[in-house]
Amino acid sequence: MGTTIRDVAELAGVSTATVSRVINNDARISEKTRNKVLLSISRLNYKVNTIARSLKINRTYTIGVITPEIAHEFFMTVAQGIENQLRTHGYDMIVCNANESVEQERERIELLLEKCVDGLIIIPSSANGSHMNVLTEMKVPVVLVDRLVEDFRSDAVLVDNTGGCYRAIEHLIRQGYRRFGFIGGDHHLTSARERFEGFMSALKNNGIEPEPDYIVFGDFHERSGYDLFGSLASLQDPPEIVFVSNYNMHIGAAQFIVEQTRSRESTCRIPYIASFDDMVFSAIAGHTIVTVSQPVREIGARAADLLVSRLNDEDIPFPSILRLPTRLVVHTASPAGPREVERTR
Repeated sequence: MGTTIRDVAELAGVSTATVSRVINNDARISEKTRNKVLLSISRLNYKVNTIARSLKINRTYTIGVITPEIAHEFFMTVAQGIENQLRTHGYDMIVCNANESVEQERERIELLLEKCVDGLIIIPSSANGSHMNVLTEMKVPVVLVDRLVEDFRSDAVLVDNTGGCYRAIEHLIRQGYRRFGFIGGDHHLTSARERFEGFMSALKNNGIEPEPDYIVFGDFHERSGYDLFGSLASLQDPPEIVFVSNYNMHIGAAQFIVEQTRSRESTCRIPYIASFDDMVFSAIAGHTIVTVSQPVREIGARAADLLVSRLNDEDIPFPSILRLPTRLVVHTASPAGPREVERTR
């Protein structure tokens, strides 16, 4: 990898934002600081002119996409929706994996800036967004997907996490369930926090007191779902059903049920799951009653459209936060298979 804006900033003893201001001839930068940055640029042979020309005059018709986990089915399906829609606008895309690391996310941003992308679509790795402010300084449009971040204002495409979870729990309450378990994700993430809010609101509005021992939090990964479902199943008086707040933890929970069911010594004391995310595995898991389905490809397509609108200087509010509806899907043993119950508002 060649010299980056971060290398220039470190040599000059300034922030990357200051380097970007120098590149863009910001009048707020003192002559002393400007000279330090220009000297560092010269010593490192940093290709300023290419970036400046790309940002101010031409377009590369390339969009950068950063995902927390490149092997994650949800994220890659979103990326597929992005790519399909970008092609209709004449754009290509470059996908980078941040490995759920803020530091690597920062490095990927710098790499994509080096590639002179016209804009970025980011599925954030965490709630920390302060490192993204260099994009604002360099006037690179950004659309966040699935999650919002702190300390950074941006367009975003999200789903109705709260409403989707609320309707799933309300549906189960109508089916006679009263003792609900909940396996949540990292509460710092927008999606995790909103799904938990939907769960709690549904219980409260239907006169059900949540049981603290039934509510646990993990990290949105399979192992977390497996371990936490196992801990709930081991309670002396376990919940009747557990709502699992994402697809990967759903897989882990279902794996626990399958292993317990196959054991000659025991059976799983919580036979049923409800889940946020309706993917291929959901329909064949055999233990899932309802799932909240996200319009995954549409999320990517709407993010692509929003970014291109921003690139074309269309008159739209900033920031534009789009909330897409979810569907509640009931899974049964009927030959008819799963059916859509309702679309959330």
